[in-house]
Order: sequence, then C-alpha cells, then structure tokens
Amino acid sequence: MSNAGSTAVRQNIGPVARGPLDFPDSPLSRSARQPLMLGLFLNLQDIHFSDHPTTNSWTYDYNAALVQKADALGFDIAFSRTQWLPKGGYDGEASLDSFVALGAMAATTKNILLISTLHVLYGPWHPLHIAKIGATFDHISKGRWGINIVTGHRAIEHEMFGWNRIDHDRRYEMTAELFEVLQRLWTDTENYSHEGRLNPWKVVNGYITPKPNYGRPILVTATGSEAGIDFAAGHSDLLFITSPGGAHIDSALETLPAHIAAIKARARARGREVKTIINPVVVSRDTETEAHAYARAIAAGVPAPTHTSFGHRGYDSDAQAWKGRNDSKHKQGLGLGGNIEIIGTPEQVVEQLAALKAAGIDGVQFNFYDFAPDFDHFAETTLPLLKQAGLRL
Repeated sequence: MSNAGSTAVRQNIGPVARGPLDFPDSPLSRSARQPLMLGLFLNLQDIHFSDHPTTNSWTYDYNAALVQKADALGFDIAFSRTQWLPKGGYDGEASLDSFVALGAMAATTKNILLISTLHVLYGPWHPLHIAKIGATFDHISKGRWGINIVTGHRAIEHEMFGWNRIDHDRRYEMTAELFEVLQRLWTDTENYSHEGRLNPWKVVNGYITPKPNYGRPILVTATGSEAGIDFAAGHSDLLFITSPGGAHIDSALETLPAHIAAIKARARARGREVKTIINPVVVSRDTETEAHAYARAIAAGVPAPTHTSFGHRGYDSDAQAWKGRNDSKHKQGLGLGGNIEIIGTPEQVVEQLAALKAAGIDGVQFNFYDFAPDFDHFAETTLPLLKQAGLRL
C-alpha cells in the first residue's frame, strides 16, 4: 500500500529526487567546488597489515583528533569502514562502529563532511530508524553528515545477523527500495505507508521530523560492480571507486579514465551528477630516496596472508570491485594498504594527485601508514603545493 502524498512530493522521489548537490549552499556543494576534494579514510579498527611500527590507534580520541585537524586545514570529507566479524576476525584489538563514531564527530567539527558507513541490510534496519537517526545527525552537523551505503559482501557477516547471504544483485535491488522509501520519509509532509516488495518490513503511517536540511543526507556508495554502479547512478552523490588496473599509480592512471567516464555517463542518463572519489595511501618524505625506503620498510613487514590478516582473505566474499585488478603491464604495487599507492617527495605526490584529477577523479580519501605523523608531514609540506598547483582553492 502506498500513500502518494502531494503532487509536489510525488515528483520528488526515486532517481530524480533532490539531494545535497542540488542545493548550491549545501556543505557538499561547497566541497564539490574544490578542484580536488580531500578527505581522510580513517582506521576505526586495529589494523596490522605490516609489522613496521606505527602510532595508529582504533580509539575515538585518536581518530577524532585527526578529523579535527583535517577540518581546521580545510579538508572536505572523513569516513571509515565498518565490519562485522567474529572473534579473531579483526587484525588486532578492537573496532569502533563508523555509523556512531562519525556521527559523534559532528559536535566537535565545523565544516568537514562526516560519512558514516552502514550495512543497510543487516538486522534488518527499519527505514524509520535510518530516517530518524539520519535526520538527527543531519541537524547536529548542519547538513554535513551522510551514509556510506554498504550491502555486505561477506557471507559470515550476514550469518552473524541470522541471514544467509543475499545474492549480489538482489542486495542492490533491496537497497534501492529502501532508499526510495527513505527519500519519502525525509521529504514527505504527510504520513507515508509502504509495503516492502523485496524487504521484510513495511511502513504504516510513517513520519519523521525534522526533515534533513538539503533534501536528504549525503549518500555515498563504494562499489565497482554493474549492479552497484547502477544503484549509485540513481541514488548516490559520491561514488567511492576502485582502480580497475591495480595499486600501482601507472596502472590506475591507464584504466581509470574509461571507468570514470562510464560511471558519469550512467548518472547523466538519469539526469544526475555523481562525484568519484578514491583512497590512495600516501607514503612521502622530503627526498625520493627516503620515501621509497619508507615504502619498502612497510612492505617488508607485511606478513603472509591468513584468515585474520588485513583484508580477511579467508572469509568468503562476492565483492566484485577488487576482482580482475591487474598490475601486469606495470610494476607491481607494494601492498601498502591503499587502493592506489602514491610514493615520493611532496612535489611528486602533487604530480600524481594532479594526474588522478586529469583522469577524472573528483576527490581523494587519504590513507597514511602511520596516520598522525604522516598526516602532519603532508599538511606541512604537500598541502601548500596542492594550492600552488591549483588543486585546492
């Protein structure tokens, strides 16, 4: 059953529904005007993919301090992964929930966008819960909060919640229904009812207030599959992509332009704009020799993969974005933990970021191996050069 609401609302749902990019004064539109958006891809879990020493911590205080520094420096975005794994499934000590942690950071920051990862099909979440919590975070952050939409690719995570893993493409069909209902709850000015076609829930006279500031919260999708890209083209503002070529920068630069062009064309066919973001790991020192020595030291500490090593390779996964990545035409990546590896002096880092921009990337979510000191080095040496190069306003 469905309560259609007013004509104005009826025209404002589905793939053409208004989102934050449709409001010139939204925080997302402000960030999107940067030539290259900058962000942090936080580690809210205790990751040990190399034995090389770091100061890293999964704790809220450590990561909140990084985000506050990024906010002060004018960075645009922060977010982190969330995983649901059994005992022994994490690399180390603990893992915070991104949905809660990034939302909590809204009260201690001013301008940076805060994106909370949420496995939207686990539980399952009821759309009224997501709509109400989302609108609350939206108001605390004044429109700076959003959801990184994850459908769940590991069987073991679905099973933890009492499910068998749902077929890959069907997950995106279920998620599309969920976000069409969320859009109605975030915008309708009357009660709204919906009988789930694919999802095991229904809404009867649902209503939430306050409404989000800019149509709905910011929506991000991390995907590389056809079904995922189709979903993102119709619903998301930012698409967190994977380099089809592999981690080596030359492979990425060769394969990204066609991949990005296809993504943006698919969104334009639906009358929408989608921004692409990617997460490089930056390994930089003042000299090229020092930078490559640091990268080799990290790589030398990477242990042989096990089911509990970073990436959790022993768990069955149907993720498609990382399949077929191939560095065979170029030097191999070193396995430093990023989607793309950027290694070199500050000047060389800027050159590689400029090349990513030329390939079609709209924003980068930085990983650093030793997050706090490496971020300090980037801020002091590289950020001013990005401004000089015209990559930052």
